[in-house]
Amino acid sequence: MRTKAIEEMATRPKTEVAFATEKVSDYFGADVFDKEKMRRYLPKAVYESVVSAIDEGRRIDRRIADQVAAGMKAWAMERGATHYTHWFQPLNDSTAEKHDTFFEPMWGGGSFENFSGDLLVQQEPDASSFPNGGLRNTFEARGYSAWDPSSPTFIIDDTLCIPSIFIAYTGEALDFKTPLLRSLAALDRAAVEVCQLFDKEVGKVVATLGWEQEYFLVDEALYRARPDLMQTGRTLMGHSAAKDQQLDDHYWGEIPDRVIAFMKDVEQTAFRLGIPLKTRHNEVAPNQYECAPMFEEANIAVDHNTLLMTVMRRVAVKHKLQVLFHEKPFMGVNGSGKHCNWSLATDKGQNLLAPGKTPKTNMQFLAFFVSILRAAAERGTMIMASIATESNSHRLGGNEAPPAILSVFAGSTLNSVLDDIEQRISDKALSPDEKTGIKLDIGKIPEILLDNTDRNRTSPFAFTGNRFEFRATGSSANCAMPLIVINTAVAEQLTRFKELVDGLIGKGVKKDEAILQVIRQFITESKAVRFEGNGYSQEWHEEAARRGLKGITSVTSAIKEYINPVNVELFGRFGIFSEVELAARYEIKNETFLKKVQIESRVLADLAANHIIPTAIRYQNVLIDNVRGIKELFPKEYEVMASAELNTIRMISDHVKNIREMSAAMVEARKKWNAVEDVIARAAGYEEEVRPFISDIRYHIDKLELIVDDRLWTLPKYRELFTI
Repeated sequence: MRTKAIEEMATRPKTEVAFATEKVSDYFGADVFDKEKMRRYLPKAVYESVVSAIDEGRRIDRRIADQVAAGMKAWAMERGATHYTHWFQPLNDSTAEKHDTFFEPMWGGGSFENFSGDLLVQQEPDASSFPNGGLRNTFEARGYSAWDPSSPTFIIDDTLCIPSIFIAYTGEALDFKTPLLRSLAALDRAAVEVCQLFDKEVGKVVATLGWEQEYFLVDEALYRARPDLMQTGRTLMGHSAAKDQQLDDHYWGEIPDRVIAFMKDVEQTAFRLGIPLKTRHNEVAPNQYECAPMFEEANIAVDHNTLLMTVMRRVAVKHKLQVLFHEKPFMGVNGSGKHCNWSLATDKGQNLLAPGKTPKTNMQFLAFFVSILRAAAERGTMIMASIATESNSHRLGGNEAPPAILSVFAGSTLNSVLDDIEQRISDKALSPDEKTGIKLDIGKIPEILLDNTDRNRTSPFAFTGNRFEFRATGSSANCAMPLIVINTAVAEQLTRFKELVDGLIGKGVKKDEAILQVIRQFITESKAVRFEGNGYSQEWHEEAARRGLKGITSVTSAIKEYINPVNVELFGRFGIFSEVELAARYEIKNETFLKKVQIESRVLADLAANHIIPTAIRYQNVLIDNVRGIKELFPKEYEVMASAELNTIRMISDHVKNIREMSAAMVEARKKWNAVEDVIARAAGYEEEVRPFISDIRYHIDKLELIVDDRLWTLPKYRELFTI
């Protein structure tokens, strides 16, 4: 298996990197039914109605849906489309699509192409076979997908893809997009209320997102020779290569020809789909890379990220490569994340997390900044629960990824401003001199903080000049879930900020003074979550415990936050999730966790029994024959002469014995917990009693890899997997 894969990789022709002569701007968005296409294919009144509905977040009138569908169909068919699909994001960190043809036969003969407004607006896919957390019984299959007009339709191959929400027949959300849209609407309402304390003309606030997607590439032949990679997304065994990332020579290094050819193909497809990719580079680990786009409105950015992951998988196959989005596919080197750079922008083009030129605009910046700080302090455990998964747990807490405890890095400039405000403002009325002094200090905040705050790579939630960078999201995850929690938590604090300011004004306090007093209150109440030091250090973990900050200690305990009454109340209050929807997600996350551990356990037991142990015994027999030969030739001295071989034979026996015993114990632990009907208890049992065997068995397999003759080892090793 291994030899054939290595030979196949070695015989691959050298990749020729072609450079396009066409400018990206000539074809950017060519496969997207964007506003420019709408203007050409829709009647003027229909176009204006659709754009107005999108800009204002309103539903599109069903009476014009037929005209929109006709224009969409005409454009799509001109580009060779023969099918359409509602493209949605079920609760499995993937995407879903069912293709229907435009073609329809006519009664009595003939045919025509049909795509009505009803087909555009709504479809009825099977809801029972997607993760639903008990919301649907198997025999209750009906569910609905509904068009999201705020995210433009696009063409992949011959299919018109319509971004959609996905809900159960009874109305509960079965996807990521529905609650994301709800959270964006809640955040918009709360943020506009606060903005209007400073500028009455602000009518809309949108969350923006710029994600950074990390990933690994491996040769397809080597990938297919590793059943663990194929079935689990990560290597369940494999000793560290002699050289991996320790020389720091891969990060931002020269991109290999074969990889740059893959990247170019990905980018060309992405640009046609309107995904504004901006950067590409080598990451820290061998075979690890990253791409990142320009900032976009959060809903569209999430759609683009999930779409790009699909594009990358498809393009990789054309280049005889495989993309690995698992957070930790290789032990001993850095894993992959998906940094979510989150900010807020008004309909006047102002970034609310960028300080302005005057005390007034800086006070507005501080109002939003401290509200976000308090959201992190109040809902930090739920924010971290949103990214707690089986695969991400291999990465979090290591010295390559953020700690599993949420803290916020603000930077020295802002910290000094916050500390000064906290110390100088009391709950009493300010004197004229105090007001002047504080406003002067606020006015000194630099308009652009990009060079005034370092990027603390150990902070899960760092302020980086004009945005917050949430670094804990896993590379394989849908980034909607952490955004839903952050949006809701911030909406809660902005609502509270406005209520407190209004309350003070109602008591006769002047508006500016009331705003300053609430800013000061939020600074004090959120102080525990601010941390400027090394988040990897043991000292921080001890300090965090003293501050009362909780982190992720296990996946199954972390995700209990989904059913924590305080979080159920929060999401219910803002209309993001019902209690039933949260309970369903809690069950789905538990079930997904235990299934992934179960799959890894089964794959490992199979590989141990059918690859590793036979290979080790085969080599052991070679050594035994060698020792017998030495004994025949040198009967008196053989123990001395064959001491190394004898010692190796004993080590192999010990490792094989441990692998067999641990594999049997792991199977018994699986049987024990498989008999438990309750999925929550079963997931916890798998985490406590099954999962530890995976790393324990790996230890002995990796030791055997160092001992057994390289020519006998059946699975590609790290040094080979790290070669492209």
